[in-house]
Amino acid sequence: MRILVVSDSHGNRTNLFKAFELAGPVDTVIHLGDGEEDAALLATTEKTPVLQVAGNCDVGSTAPRELLCSWEGKRLLICHGDRYGVKLGLNRLREYGSRTGVDAVLYGHTHLAGVEQYEGLWLINPGTLWGRAPFLSYAVLEITPEGIEAVIHKLPE
Repeated sequence: MRILVVSDSHGNRTNLFKAFELAGPVDTVIHLGDGEEDAALLATTEKTPVLQVAGNCDVGSTAPRELLCSWEGKRLLICHGDRYGVKLGLNRLREYGSRTGVDAVLYGHTHLAGVEQYEGLWLINPGTLWGRAPFLSYAVLEITPEGIEAVIHKLPE
């Protein structure tokens, strides 16, 4: 299973579609919030399934705030991250991911891309596709029964 993971597009549909194109063939797209309308547009114009959660800037959204999903026997928690105070650190998110028994937590909100593993739990933030960040980025996940591989890709200027 090959998944494009994006977050925090904040209306920058050009960069969202650029990331989709640069990622190459994917089985699904996950949008981690703060760009609900962007994700909806992608879902209506491309044949690839799009999953999304609502972020703190998706005012009035009816999208869920988090999802639990499984692919290839691996469980993922998908959330925006703001409810776990990720701008102040990852402890609460890490603890919640451990309690839920997932293999990986996908989150956004900080606009800072990162992949780290803590006691077998992957914490993956694709970064942002909009403005305020050291660089704009997205992530591509490869999920197999053997494991999860996540690669952050900088969006070319």
